[in-house]
Amino acid sequence: MQLRTAYNSRDNSPLRYIDWFTVVLYAILVIGGVVSIYAASYQFDNAGIFEFSMFSGKQMMWIGISVVIGFCILLLDRRIYDAYAYPVYVAIILLLILTIFIAPNVKGSHTWIVMGPISIQPAEFGKFATALALAKLFSGYNFTLNKSYTNYLKAGLIIVLPIVLIILQRETGSALVYTSLIFVLYREGMSGFVLFAGLCSVLFFVIAIKYTEVLFWSMPLGEALVFIGIMLLVVGMLFIYCRSWELGRNTALGYIGGCAVAALLSYFGIDVNGTIFFVALISASVIYLLIAMFRENVRKAFVAIIFAAASMLFLFSVNYAFGKLESYQQLRIKVTLGIEDDIRGVGYNVNQSKIAIGSGGFLGKGLLNGTQTKLRYVPEQHTDFIFCTIGEEEGFVGSTIVLVLFLALILRIIHIAERQRTAFGRVYAYCVASYFIFHLAINIGMVIGLCPVIGIPLPFFSYGGSSILGFTILLALLLRIDASRRESVN
Repeated sequence: MQLRTAYNSRDNSPLRYIDWFTVVLYAILVIGGVVSIYAASYQFDNAGIFEFSMFSGKQMMWIGISVVIGFCILLLDRRIYDAYAYPVYVAIILLLILTIFIAPNVKGSHTWIVMGPISIQPAEFGKFATALALAKLFSGYNFTLNKSYTNYLKAGLIIVLPIVLIILQRETGSALVYTSLIFVLYREGMSGFVLFAGLCSVLFFVIAIKYTEVLFWSMPLGEALVFIGIMLLVVGMLFIYCRSWELGRNTALGYIGGCAVAALLSYFGIDVNGTIFFVALISASVIYLLIAMFRENVRKAFVAIIFAAASMLFLFSVNYAFGKLESYQQLRIKVTLGIEDDIRGVGYNVNQSKIAIGSGGFLGKGLLNGTQTKLRYVPEQHTDFIFCTIGEEEGFVGSTIVLVLFLALILRIIHIAERQRTAFGRVYAYCVASYFIFHLAINIGMVIGLCPVIGIPLPFFSYGGSSILGFTILLALLLRIDASRRESVN
């Protein structure tokens, strides 16, 4: 009887149902990260990779701690994470609030809690806490995101609260990571128009900031292009989404006619204020659509109305919002957009990083043979700019292998998400996938000059105890939740 009990205990062990493919990917990425950190911080006096005087040695210590914590997470009952999701979230929120007041100033931010030789970044732990809270919300009885606006408010509050607190710590990069959770809401039923609006916001922001020269009608070119874009998108919505030929045709003719009149006035020497003209023209189309919506019962036209009004408000807020950024943040954005060329100042890191990656060629210079990285031309190359070390020493082939490994991990996480039998497991898994996608896209984009430098680490590769610990906990919780799926069957 005792033997049978022992056998059943082993048979029901959560380790039996762990997704080992994910574990193998994790191990490969972590090992690759340690080697990359060693290469990025290598000194010519040849300290060993395991030496605690090297960043690689310190990172291995954090990896060991992370693995132990991850193993403990795998052994605990999955129901614990469901039951204590909200308390964990509240505890992390309180820790984030405390961090604002007790964290020292480190490079302009107050996001690190220093305890002797150890520093931790609570924002990294907020990721899994927010994911658990969001999963708990969606697993509630009869909870559907589109059921009421209150549900949107609850989900939004869970996501926005850590963002606000981290921004108050003056750590914009870490705060932006949480915005990736909008993809989770989209998966759970949120309208695609929200993603469309987000894409338009980014596009309008870039255009308005980049093209500031005045070419005609006393208005910046960027502002004019945004107004034209708004009009084209409104007409497109009326034709495609509303499927109203009449409204689309009349609105388009109104825009064309208005622009023709303004052009004629300008031709005959009559001054035209472009900003006032476009605002008046789009506002007139909004009034027309409002009348048509009620008179002809075209309810879908309301989407085009809201888009037009919100887009104009956003456009006028761009300069104000941009002016509220720190001067170095403004300069980073300008350098990224090609407005300014500051290769000796703000743009120095990115410029040297691109040189390092480009010099690696197809096969790279070989491990520990990099010149840009070994001579310290790239600052922070063991943290946020770790990918330039990979590019220089391992070349295109090595960089591609790293990206393929991350792609395999993300696709595996999505696969795990889709096979979950509960909303809790599915939502949590998609939160994890969103975090990894955001970190990978922004970090690589930052290193090669496609995104502003905002301090986003490359998971498992960038040096940092809080980072490796946070991502390990994220994956360990995912594996434990996924294992419970099979436990319930057996």
